[in-house]
Amino acid sequence: MAYKRLIPCIFIQNQKAVKWFDDYDVISNDVVSLAKYYNDHGADELILFDLSKSDEDHDEAINLIKKINRAIQIPTIVGGNIKRQEDVKKFLYAGAKRAMLNFSKSSAIDILEEVSLRFGKERIAVSLNDFDALFKQQHQIEEFSSEIIFMHRLDLDSVVNITDVPCIVLTDTLEENELFRILKSTGVKGLSGRFVSQMGLDIAAFKEKCSNEEIKMSAFESRMDFSEFKVGADGLIPVIVQNYKTAEVLMQAYMNQEAFEHTIKSGKMTYYSRSRQTLWVKGETSGHFQYVKSITVDCDRDTLLAKVDQVGPACHTGNPTCFFQPIVGKDYDETNPLQVFESVYDTIVDRKENPKEGSYTNYLFEKGIDKILKKIGEEATELVIAAKNPNPEEIKYEMSDFLYHAMVLMVEKGVTWEDIIRELADR
Repeated sequence: MAYKRLIPCIFIQNQKAVKWFDDYDVISNDVVSLAKYYNDHGADELILFDLSKSDEDHDEAINLIKKINRAIQIPTIVGGNIKRQEDVKKFLYAGAKRAMLNFSKSSAIDILEEVSLRFGKERIAVSLNDFDALFKQQHQIEEFSSEIIFMHRLDLDSVVNITDVPCIVLTDTLEENELFRILKSTGVKGLSGRFVSQMGLDIAAFKEKCSNEEIKMSAFESRMDFSEFKVGADGLIPVIVQNYKTAEVLMQAYMNQEAFEHTIKSGKMTYYSRSRQTLWVKGETSGHFQYVKSITVDCDRDTLLAKVDQVGPACHTGNPTCFFQPIVGKDYDETNPLQVFESVYDTIVDRKENPKEGSYTNYLFEKGIDKILKKIGEEATELVIAAKNPNPEEIKYEMSDFLYHAMVLMVEKGVTWEDIIRELADR
């Protein structure tokens, strides 16, 4: 049986979260905070529905979706108000893992093939609320999409038996036995709807119930038992924590068996405090959570290495890493590409927030977007000319100029290197 996922859904109407497709009662005025709540409480993915009616509201919803994807770590599936290929592009560029086409609308059926060929079928999902749509469009759905989201009122067995495309079931039932039945279906990869989306739901506890029903839930599963580690007399094992993207060492702490098992179960780094003699989830009070990417053990099995997605600074002092006080030598690697790009980007951000007289960067910001775009065009032209010359040094020089001006544009438009890297990784 494949691992199953719990996927809350948020319906966005007028920049607020509402209850359901046809129930516009507001459940939250702060949609980003609601998304972060699901992210921090064990959701595996998030479905976002744009219920806007006008193009203006649609654009505002896209900006909101962009903010959500920057604030959370779990993937999003986004649908609603998709009429043309451009709408799919906007959702994907806003950070969605997949764009979801509503097959109750002929316009969605018409553009499925073209958006699949342009963006890749793995970036496209379809939503169904009647069996006929699947029956009539089965070949098209299987060839050009990678996921089906369908309403529970459809006959579950008929849907999963007619197609091999993985399904997410969106249901309004609150009956646990019915939810278990849905999750046990072979073709179902995830569960969404009213139960999963309710505020206050202990998702970890419900996953535990699912496990008791012999449903494998999406979670980390340790290949080794804690008893196989070599721990100290106090029952603790040291953990070195590293940023999974930059390989920067963030901190060092300790785990006992309970902390280790909670980390595996929750996906958030949990430690044992020797001073307070209690468990603590990193980020529980500050919001600076560490989401597990991988955990390995050294050759002697007496030290763990955790690679994490760090939210905010790792150190309680506000520094990015606890190891910020140099003693001997120089820690900064001037040739590390990511560090160099981040350093230049941060300097540009600082110039915008704290202008300095005579700064060329400030001059660009003061002149505005048209000046920035003009410079990018000029630098691109100079790069092309340099590439036609035999001296590679000219390319290095002009490429550096081009990248600098591109970063000014990124800062001006609120795009980070993390956004770029995530987009490239998705591609």
